Amino acid sequence: MMRTLTSIVPTHTVLEGGGFKVRRPVAMGRLMSPFLLLDEMGPVVYGPGEAVGAPSHPHRGFETVTYLLEGAMQHADSAGNQGDLNPGDVQWMTAGRGVIHSEMPTDAMMNQGGKMHGFQIWVNLPAKDKMMKPRYQDIPSIEIPSVESDDGLVWAKVVAGEALGVKAVIDTVIPITYIHVRIKPGGTYTHACVDDHNMMLYVFGGSMSLEGRSISDGGLGLLSEGSSVECIAGEEGAEFLILGGPHLDEPIARYGPFVMNTREEIYQAIDDYNNGTLA
Repeated sequence: MMRTLTSIVPTHTVLEGGGFKVRRPVAMGRLMSPFLLLDEMGPVVYGPGEAVGAPSHPHRGFETVTYLLEGAMQHADSAGNQGDLNPGDVQWMTAGRGVIHSEMPTDAMMNQGGKMHGFQIWVNLPAKDKMMKPRYQDIPSIEIPSVESDDGLVWAKVVAGEALGVKAVIDTVIPITYIHVRIKPGGTYTHACVDDHNMMLYVFGGSMSLEGRSISDGGLGLLSEGSSVECIAGEEGAEFLILGGPHLDEPIARYGPFVMNTREEIYQAIDDYNNGTLA
């Protein structure tokens, strides 16, 4: 059965972290489990000395996934991990029981300025994994598989999951689909979905139609159940993310950078952070 758009959630622009511009759904609660947050960072052009990021801050109970399209950022965390994020790279950080980290422009980006554009999503963890040992995966663009359709009209980068017969290399705690797709005008892409997973599309360029319903730049499309989804590009083509994963049928207690199952666990996370024992 083909999936259809059940609703389209609009986005708005807000300032996050140290003041960087992000575009996110106006109602974050509409995101489908297991996703907690979807931020499009920029696109924004910084002059020399203007670039901003997210200074040191904590997380517990979920994963943060940063995918950079343009610009350069550097990551450092309390577990001793550090590295630069360049165009096409992915940083998949599992906070688990606790991490304190920062995501800031590289020195070159800060000194020279330039265009910054990318995405950060938050993936919830099941209760059994919320206090797991933190881990960090830094995957350079060259190691992330991409694929093109036989007719040359569809290109896909497989961050997580599978597309056009190509599988991702990233290890995820729960099965996740994260595909970056570009369709040229006149092209059609049919994505095979995991039947029992929730699926969403986020369009950040052009427009497309699904079963006769259109969605364009800045729209988050929530999909019905089904085994596949057919995306037909508009006159300017389409660029979008496909996100999918299992529904976690568990209570969510959320406070800022902490996502647990009970309020008591949130209070404990706050105490641990204040006492210096979170990470």
